[in-house]
Amino acid sequence: MFPIRDDNPQILTPVATITIVALNVIAWILVQGLGTGGALANSICSFGLIPAQLMQLVPPGTELNLGAGNVCVLAGSGGWLTAVTSMFMHGSWMHIIGNLWFLWIFGNNVEDAMGPLRFLVFYLLCGLVAAVFQVAADPASQVPMVGASGAIGGVMGAYILLYPRVSVHMLVFLGFYVTTFAVPAFLMLGYWFLVQVMSGVTTYGNEGGGVAFWAHVGGFVAGGFFVYLFRNKDLLDRHPYHGWQKNKSRNRNWHRIDRR
Repeated sequence: MFPIRDDNPQILTPVATITIVALNVIAWILVQGLGTGGALANSICSFGLIPAQLMQLVPPGTELNLGAGNVCVLAGSGGWLTAVTSMFMHGSWMHIIGNLWFLWIFGNNVEDAMGPLRFLVFYLLCGLVAAVFQVAADPASQVPMVGASGAIGGVMGAYILLYPRVSVHMLVFLGFYVTTFAVPAFLMLGYWFLVQVMSGVTTYGNEGGGVAFWAHVGGFVAGGFFVYLFRNKDLLDRHPYHGWQKNKSRNRNWHRIDRR
């Protein structure tokens, strides 16, 4: 199953969401060389978050095998700055496309509820909390953590509270048969969160198959908390699909809201 769209009108021009998408694409092109071997390995080594390096559990000069003949040689402690830079690094084409697709579907309406500046700060804070969760879950891990999914988990954690009954359309592959169906956001995102928790528990101690499940969990939890601090009540109260009441017919002028 894969989300393809939601039935949630966009009020503001999603300036912050577009900016985040653009920064990820620029990093993928200019820093990661469109995923080519040497550039990809160097970017992951230099800008990815490696828990064991951050916690100084491995000495400088340690070699990490990144696969496909690529080796990362650790230099220094890495530092918490990599918790930010890692949000804009990705491991493959599918990784970046999947992450940015989720961000585009859910990010614009969360930005609607906050405004662009608040949303940008919210996004970065969720990404930082996601990094803390992943490091706390496995501080000795030598697997580099890269990707926007922790911060995007925060976006989804906010979305489920802001727009729980909005329909999300899912693409489903059943062998050679492809179909779509719509489910309420609280079911789709609640299921996603449950899968992340269960996957994190069942893979605990064996690097999670290379997926930072606890970063996803941490980001989602952070988003559910921070949304109440960053939401703009004036914007949110005028949104036609906010809350558990799916269709607020009294609000017919939602499209006239000015960007703040």
